Amino acid sequence: MSTKPPSPSLTERRKAATQLDIARAAAELFTERGPDGTTAEDIAHRAGVALRTFYRYFRSKQDAVAPLLAGGADRWREQLAAAGPEPGTGLPQLLERSIAASLTPTDEAGAEGLRWTRGLLRAAAGDPALRAVWYRVNQESEERLREVVAALAGPGADPLEVRLAAAAATDAIRIALESWAEAETETGATGPDAEGSPAALAVRCLRELTGGMRLFGPGVSE
Repeated sequence: MSTKPPSPSLTERRKAATQLDIARAAAELFTERGPDGTTAEDIAHRAGVALRTFYRYFRSKQDAVAPLLAGGADRWREQLAAAGPEPGTGLPQLLERSIAASLTPTDEAGAEGLRWTRGLLRAAAGDPALRAVWYRVNQESEERLREVVAALAGPGADPLEVRLAAAAATDAIRIALESWAEAETETGATGPDAEGSPAALAVRCLRELTGGMRLFGPGVSE
């Protein structure tokens, strides 16, 4: 049985808030000027912090956007873990439903998060260091997802299958967001039934990636 993690302290919450402020400032500047046209000093000034504060939290200007890129995945894993297994509902359905929900914004904050991600992924196309941050964020998310998938799959699940499922779910979201960011036009539709939306693309990717996994049975839900 999983236990609820302790609530963060006031100091930890303040630290996270400062990091997010810096991440948003970096994302704004990358969108406006591109990574090459942005310095760490620019980001610190936009965020209203000293340069030494910037470097206390981040190693480089590209690294500064990691909290923004990781935020959606963090919330998704927390919600998936909190929901837990459901009687009569298999792992494929749980993952599909949770992924679709996480990529379908229900408020302005969620929509803003997708917009930031799209802008950063477009900026990353011409910046290897920014792409490296994106890949690192996804790798870290995959590693944290294994424990969640293992709990949902049950004690008899093959560890290799659990690892593959975590990798497939993570890559489904990553590839969906990258494909969405690369699209020349945006329909504005974000729901799981909207063709070309992040949610629809992620569900499609998950089905393609997990079709042969024993942990997912004969196939994911139709």
